[in-house]
Amino acid sequence: MDIRMPKLNVTMTEGTFSGWLAPDGAQVDEGEDLYTVGTDKVETDIPSPCAGVLRHGDVADGETYPVGTVLGTVGT
Repeated sequence: MDIRMPKLNVTMTEGTFSGWLAPDGAQVDEGEDLYTVGTDKVETDIPSPCAGVLRHGDVADGETYPVGTVLGTVGT
């Protein structure tokens, strides 16, 4: 399952990827916090939508990405 830059409010069009909270290749549980996204007002930890193995995508800490950008995956 793709892990994407979320839309945290109605006006959000992009967010800053602040970093992964679990290492690449880690087994994660549904609801476990995976990464942090920053906006101009708040930083939010984003949970995993499912259980599986986390694979980091080609994203860099501190970089800004449009809503919907694939940041990584969780799968078997």
